[in-house]
Amino acid sequence: MFTGIVTDIGTIREVEKRGDLRARIATAYDTDGIEIGASIACDGVCLTVIELGDDWFDVEISAETVAKTTVGHNGWPEGHRINLERALKVGDELGGHIVSGHVDGVAEVVAMTDEGDSTRVEFRAPDALAKFIAPKGSVALNGTSLTVNDVDGATFGVNLIPHTKQVTTWGDVRTGDAVNLEVDTMARYVARLREVEG
Repeated sequence: MFTGIVTDIGTIREVEKRGDLRARIATAYDTDGIEIGASIACDGVCLTVIELGDDWFDVEISAETVAKTTVGHNGWPEGHRINLERALKVGDELGGHIVSGHVDGVAEVVAMTDEGDSTRVEFRAPDALAKFIAPKGSVALNGTSLTVNDVDGATFGVNLIPHTKQVTTWGDVRTGDAVNLEVDTMARYVARLREVEG
């Protein structure tokens, strides 16, 4: 489990096809404190560490993950920056919201507008996921816990404050970009209860 609070920005060093994809990710994390088999959210995708170096870790990415995430949309070219978060430990502060690292689909950035020092970003979600997104609710986008400001059909907006743009990859995002979307687990359960009761 994760919180959607990004703690490092990793850089893709290489991706190779070995049955599944294998990616090497450069990190500022102290890799002596990471164990083989540890889970790390990489742009919101929960991936398992399979090898470690002084300033990098390797993960394998299944065909299912490639199909449902931005890995399959944009690929992860060498030099591409991604948001990283280590898995929660008992006693850690829950600063965002509960995030599983199981990406539900890919949203598209459809508009960006500066509002003071912040940036308002509008996204188009896949139609099947739109019902899980509500004003003042939470979403995880590229692994970042964000509050939804408004919703209009499958389009929804968030505000990015300067701090968020500085400590994540959100300062790199442009209109037309694809982003990993994980809807709030609570919203999923509420929608399922309504289906069952209806």
